[in-house]
Amino acid sequence: MTAIVMFPVLFLLIFLGCPVAFALLGVAFAFGLFVFGDAVLFQFTQKIEDVASNFVLAAVPLFVFMGAMLERSGIAEQLFNAIHLWTRRMPGGLAVGTVIMCIIFAASTGVIGATETVVGLLAIPAMMRHNYAKPLISGTICAGGSLGTIIPPSVVVVVMGPIANVSIGDLMVGMVFPGLILSGLYILYIVTLCLLNPASAPRVPPSPDDPAFAEKVAITVKALFPPLAMIFAVLGSIMLGWAAPTEAAAIGAFGAFLLTLCYGKFSFATFKEALIKTLVVTSMIMFILLAGSLFTGVYVGAGGMRVMREAIQSLEVGPWGLLLIFLALVFLAGFFLEWISILLILVPIFMPFVLKSGFEPVWFCMLLLVMIQTSYLTPPMAPAIFYLRGVAPKSITLKHMYSGVLPFIAIQLVALAIVAAFPQTALWLPQQLLGFQ
Repeated sequence: MTAIVMFPVLFLLIFLGCPVAFALLGVAFAFGLFVFGDAVLFQFTQKIEDVASNFVLAAVPLFVFMGAMLERSGIAEQLFNAIHLWTRRMPGGLAVGTVIMCIIFAASTGVIGATETVVGLLAIPAMMRHNYAKPLISGTICAGGSLGTIIPPSVVVVVMGPIANVSIGDLMVGMVFPGLILSGLYILYIVTLCLLNPASAPRVPPSPDDPAFAEKVAITVKALFPPLAMIFAVLGSIMLGWAAPTEAAAIGAFGAFLLTLCYGKFSFATFKEALIKTLVVTSMIMFILLAGSLFTGVYVGAGGMRVMREAIQSLEVGPWGLLLIFLALVFLAGFFLEWISILLILVPIFMPFVLKSGFEPVWFCMLLLVMIQTSYLTPPMAPAIFYLRGVAPKSITLKHMYSGVLPFIAIQLVALAIVAAFPQTALWLPQQLLGFQ
């Protein structure tokens, strides 16, 4: 009975405004002391040591540092201009090019906030200048900027792997096709919308200053080479088995540092800012991760899994009904909780039932990632909208933003259905490249 009360108390504290990490830690300590007495201190010590000594989690600060340095490297502006040379004549070409840039930048950094901020600063003025509809601008930036959840390398996956007890390498490789499917659906929607309603995204007229084909190719190669080299260094080394995720993250961090030097953007002030951002973001993630680990340990020790198992078995909905319930809980949690809280609270509860139901854990994690993607767009939390609010002009209002993201939320649910119906979209590539069984 004690374990059942833990979740209502936790959510009450969160809704009252208590930071998630402190809410998790406080509930874990109070209920742990009640259930286990002084022995809870030994349990907490063991959990702290487990988190602190987890080699895989060393990838978190490395990926964050890589994103922070690339954000300052000057690579984004050249990439933006090169992509739009090819897409701007298309229906919704500036928006399509923005999504493509988000894909490349997400695959280079793995940090969502950095992608959306950098791309937003470049793309919003260009689309505003050509009279794009403000909801389309908002939806494109928010949805494209949050692709880092489902495009590898992803900090979300680095945290999810140890929690779900699934190989981060398998998850990184398994994300490739679901991420491309979701991105492709975004582009298909934008092109279709702009064909049906050309006024929402007027085509960019030809200009006498447009470069010749050979010049466009040269500009594109020059702009694409650095990010593609970064993608190969990080994701390619994992796929080919040359490096573990943590080692690949170290390669990426060093590569981002070199790119900043090569582009002449390096300074000690820039380096200091990147280190401070890395320290702040990593500390936040690790503190919440530790608090969640302590909460889960107390919940399991207090008999919570037994109670949960009995409650779920009483539903008699079958494996697929159970899967739908899990995904619905993640979707609802996304309205109020950030991604790391969703992972820490729900994944340890879900995974035993997923394994017992015979579902492939890598595939299930892909479904979770697509569903977590929706949490970036669903209010009131909607981190993607908060990021956009920080870089958008005042003429783009919250109403534009909320109306703009709704079609993209629907697209995310379509992508979820595709991955759910065709598990090989998530499993085929790991099977081929990593010998995953």
